[in-house]
Amino acid sequence: MHVEIRKTAKRTKYFLAHSYREGAKVHKFRKYLGQDLKPQLLEERKKIAEKLILEEIHRYRIIKDPLQVELSDEEIRSIRTLEAKIPSKIVHLSERDWKEFSEIFTYNTNAIEGSRLNREEVKELLEKDRWPDKSKEDIAEAFGVDEAISYIRDTKEHISLELIKRMHKIIFRNSKPFAGRFRKKGEEVVVMDGQGHVVHSGAPQARITYLLRELIRWYGRNKDRYPGLVLGAVVHNQFENIHPFADGNGRVGRVLLNNILIKQGLPPLNIDFNNRMEYYATLQAYEKGHDLKPTIKLYMKEYSSLNKRLGDHRKRKK
Repeated sequence: MHVEIRKTAKRTKYFLAHSYREGAKVHKFRKYLGQDLKPQLLEERKKIAEKLILEEIHRYRIIKDPLQVELSDEEIRSIRTLEAKIPSKIVHLSERDWKEFSEIFTYNTNAIEGSRLNREEVKELLEKDRWPDKSKEDIAEAFGVDEAISYIRDTKEHISLELIKRMHKIIFRNSKPFAGRFRKKGEEVVVMDGQGHVVHSGAPQARITYLLRELIRWYGRNKDRYPGLVLGAVVHNQFENIHPFADGNGRVGRVLLNNILIKQGLPPLNIDFNNRMEYYATLQAYEKGHDLKPTIKLYMKEYSSLNKRLGDHRKRKK
């Protein structure tokens, strides 16, 4: 980074500039520091501008490998050992199990995003088409998520731009006018916590398609190399980093996670509403340091919980 000085007849203006190369293309970042600045004030503003430019570069970064560092053979063996401990097998899931899973998943994935439907209302809605006196949007999205689970069971696709858009359209076609469409020019996403602090900024709108294609290429290169848990975790976490839609990214991302797991021969996974803070922490760990360990730990915990719930359901039906 360097300071650019522009002099006019009466003023001297200062800018902090930095060039960032991405393949054959060079991006130029420039921050205005002020005019006629004394050395101490110039240095103070330079430090602030450096931080802002680095944050902007982080958002524009090229993603060659969403893992950043390849897993070693030992790490891969360790995760495959974990996969062998998943208490249920996809081939053992009956149609009744799938129906129960979809109800559990539909309730929890929508509740994480603020749906007011409780577990029993979702069950009555999906099994008996009994509509509660609740938001029509929540009801439409419950039907949408349930249909999306059916869709990923049937499709042969693992991941593509068209598949991602299709899943969003299935879930939100009766609740959001932009269902199935990525963010438009000028639509940027910032996720804030309850205290008003920014916890995540989605990728710039202009780079959504590029970054998703990089993720799709990464999956294609590694789908036969890495364990399904790793593939699902990377695709889901990176998808959430990109945040391609104006709304609905969490639900599409969790359905996409299950599509990857299913295609890799693993059973589907539910993220429980009560574990949402742990879930958010895993996304943060990945975004800040590409650390997958918290994500995989949560997935194994959720597999154990889901197996117990499906087992309890089977006993009640006997």
